Amino acid sequence: MLIFAGLGNPGQRYARNRHNIGFMAVAAIARAVRAAPWRARFQGQACEAVIGGEKALLLMPQTYMNESGRAIGEAARFFKVAPADVIVFHDELDLAPAKLRVKLGGGNAGHNGLRSTTAAIGNDYCRVRMGIGHPGDKALVHAYVLNDFGKAEEPWVEDLCTACADNAAMLAAHDDAGFQNKVHLFMEARGHGAVKRLGEKATD
Repeated sequence: MLIFAGLGNPGQRYARNRHNIGFMAVAAIARAVRAAPWRARFQGQACEAVIGGEKALLLMPQTYMNESGRAIGEAARFFKVAPADVIVFHDELDLAPAKLRVKLGGGNAGHNGLRSTTAAIGNDYCRVRMGIGHPGDKALVHAYVLNDFGKAEEPWVEDLCTACADNAAMLAAHDDAGFQNKVHLFMEARGHGAVKRLGEKATD
């Protein structure tokens, strides 16, 4: 059993926020693999699917971002899933918009959803870092992540989530490098290779 968890905040008010791109990615995967219907479970919205021949739980914690680990930890304990089989999709300020990187373990870089997840299951889980860029000033970060993506950003957001969904089987097989490369090639082909950075801290 694998857990594909998206990080975000529940409710329509936050649905299109930059902070919710993790929710968007997991929802796209659920549609692509024709997962079972979503239902309330593990302090979140959850559904089951088969991804790349592996059973998987798709999870969107409804505990608000800062308490994401409560839901992920509960699901991991229930299914006895090791941290290495937990894949967390989240927004990443320090990546340029439309970029994606996969990382096993590592720091939380001030991300409260990751901090909560690490507190719940340890640090050795897989992070799918989805770049949203940086507003350029630390004082602006809170408002930036809790604002909706702009209209001009919507095409790359949709394409990045589609790329994650189309290649989710590679993540299920722990082929992180292959997944990352496939997403990169897809985004390049869709013309998102030179998305303008929103702040100096955003890196490739």
